[in-house]
This record gives sequence, structure tokens and C-alpha cells, in this order.
Amino acid sequence: MVLRIIIIVASVILLNSIIRNNEFVISSIILIVLIILQIASLVKYVERTNKRLTSFLESIRHSDFVSTFSDHGLGKSFDDLNNAFNEVINEFKKTRAAKEEHFNYLQTVVQHISIGIIVFQQNGKVDIFNNAAKRLLGLSGIRLISELESVDKNLASTLKTMKAGDRNLVKVFVENELLQLSIRATEFKMRGDDFVLVSLQNIHSELEAKEMDSWQKLIRVLTHEIMNSITPIVSLSGTVKDILINEETLELNNEIDDDDVESILGALNTIEKRSQGLLNFVQVYRNLTRIPKPNFRYVEVKELFDSVYSLLEPKIKEQKIHCRINIVPKDLKLTADPDLIEQVLINLVINSVHALKDIENPSIKILAIAGSNKRVNISISDNGQGIKPDIMEKIFVPFFTSKKEGSGIGLSLSREIMRLHKGNITVKSKPGEVTVFTLHF
Repeated sequence: MVLRIIIIVASVILLNSIIRNNEFVISSIILIVLIILQIASLVKYVERTNKRLTSFLESIRHSDFVSTFSDHGLGKSFDDLNNAFNEVINEFKKTRAAKEEHFNYLQTVVQHISIGIIVFQQNGKVDIFNNAAKRLLGLSGIRLISELESVDKNLASTLKTMKAGDRNLVKVFVENELLQLSIRATEFKMRGDDFVLVSLQNIHSELEAKEMDSWQKLIRVLTHEIMNSITPIVSLSGTVKDILINEETLELNNEIDDDDVESILGALNTIEKRSQGLLNFVQVYRNLTRIPKPNFRYVEVKELFDSVYSLLEPKIKEQKIHCRINIVPKDLKLTADPDLIEQVLINLVINSVHALKDIENPSIKILAIAGSNKRVNISISDNGQGIKPDIMEKIFVPFFTSKKEGSGIGLSLSREIMRLHKGNITVKSKPGEVTVFTLHF
């Protein structure tokens, strides 16, 4: 640059000295042309940097990382600029290669996992349909989510309406095979577009196994209760028959004394009590299977707690139990059937009262709080006897009870009510320390 400017300045000075002499007209013209060419060359030399920078940015914009920049004889600054350009291009190449490797890695994982994955846009265009989904639904591939109607119309409409956090269980038939699909959904944004990702898992065999296990547990309990009533009835009926009927003549025994009459009356009273107990048991079972459909409304949690506490206050004070109630926030509300939820709370608090019998400094804590996901959690905890680990998994089985006076339906009834509210009930217990039942809405 300095050399070019010096030559231009020298040419201008020389032109200035000869242009006044009429004898050097042609020389002056030639010198003017040379000066113009030198200036044009200087401008072109200066603009070369801008052109290089423009070319570099265009390469980045179009993701063209094949180009290289090299100029020789233009000076050290141009060599440094070209080297910097090439280094940046190489870094972009490495970054792009890493992204492609990461993309291929994720694609391999998505295609390899055994859970069906479908990703689609809000307009229904399918972006990902992995191998597990293909095998599960018997399709080689789909472009639109509406194409799932060929498998099951209910499946297609369910996926279209699902939002982030939704969970559904859909039954479909694929090649005459029943599938019970557990479906979960989440949403995300990418390149300014909204996407929905759903996972599909066939849990038919797991549900069948769980259902069979539940039936077996229920049958064991029913058999136990029925046998407890039927066995003495059969035995006492035989005793009455032996007293009344002569085994040799098969005729009515006329030699019945007062002791025999007393034995017969005692046996009949016992038979009546056991029969009535069996009828009560069947009635309780019918009530368990006929829970009314919830009548949902917006209700304040404080209103529920006040109603339950006023009902159970005599029992709580009778055992000198310290009961603490806390609601966060104070005006917390939930959508539920207040009558059914009150029944659940009553069952849990009564269980806590029973567990606190003969316990020093008995206490019950009732807490309602809105979680980070805006779902309401209600917990009832006590420092009572607790639940033994070996019966923890049995406490929700209908008619199972560890208490002599218990019916064994309170917790199973509570779990069914929570299921009707699209929620669940969980329990944690450390025997002799604390037991916590939590209602998740």
C-alpha cells in the first residue's frame, strides 16, 4: 500500500512538472493514463479484502465449507486474513461434522429402542416414525398422522389432541391382535415450529399379569372370608342334624332334653350370626364395586379439611392427638367431587387415629400443597406404629386388613376414588417413626 501510494504521488509530482511544457504533451497524456491505472489498481487492491470477506460470509450462509482462501504476493496482511478465514472454515467443518455425528447417534438410538416414537408437527406432518412404531403398528412408514386411521381411528384422533404431559391408554387391533398402548406426549419447538413427540408401548401382557395377580389376591381374600363363615355353619348344621335325627332310623329323635334344646338354640344363633356376617361381607363387596360417578366441581381444600376435622374431632381429642393442618397457599382449590374426597380423607385420618393408639405424644399432620406442576398433593402423616414392609404391597387389596375390627375396604375404596379423579394414592412408612399417605390429583 505504501509503495503504491509513493508511486502515485511521484507520478503526480512528475506530471505537475512536465504538464506546463508543451513539448511533453504526449508524455503528459501517457503519465495521466498511468496515474489513473495506478489509482484503479489501488482501489481494486483495497476492495479485495471486502470481496474476500463477502465470499467468506456467503460460504457460511450457504454452508459451503469446501472453499479455501489463498492469495500469494499480496502482502503479509492478506496472508494472515486468508489463514484466519481458512481456520474459521475448518472450525465450522468440525462443528458441522460433530452435529452430523450427534444427529446420526440420536437417530440410531431412536431407531434402536423398543418403544415406539412418533414426532409430528401441529399440521400433522410426521417427522420421525421409528422402527419400533413400525413393528408395533404394522406400517412401513407414514407421512401424515391421519394415516394412522388405517390402523385405528381412535388412535389417530387421540394423538392429534394430545398435549404435553398427557397420558392415555388406547386399545387397538393390529392383525387381529389386541394391543393396549400406553401413550405419553411431550411438546417442543424447533426451527420456529411446534412439534409433538409421543411414545407408544404395548403393555397388554403386563396389564394381563397385573390383572391376574390382583384377581388371585382378591380370590384369596374372598376365599378366606367365605371359608371363615361357611365352615362353622356346616359344622353346626351337622351338629343340629345329629341331635334332631336318629342316624339309625333316620327319624326325628323324640328323646331331646333341655341340654339338647339349649345346644340347638346356641348352634342356630351362631349360624344366624355367621350368615348375617357373610351377607354383610357380600354387601360391602357390592358397595366397593358400585362407587358413584364423581360429580366434579371447584372446591376449596380448606372447606374439605374443616368438614373432615369437625366430624373426627371427638375421636382425635379422645386420644389427645395433636393435629396440625397446613394449606399452601391458603386459598388452594382443586377440581373434585367433595363428597368422595371427604370419604377418602376420613378413611386415612381414621387409620392414623387407630395407628396412634397407645403411642406417646401422638400427632397427625395434614398438608395440602400445589406442586411445581400445579397439581395438588394432599398428605396425611402420623407418628404411629407404621406399616410392616411385608404387608406394604397388600394394604390396597380389597378386604385385606391387619386390624381385628377392620373391614379391609377403606384403602381399596380410597384408591378407586382417586383413580376416578385421574389421580393416585401413595404410601411411605417407617415402622415406629412415620407413615405418610399422599393423594396426588
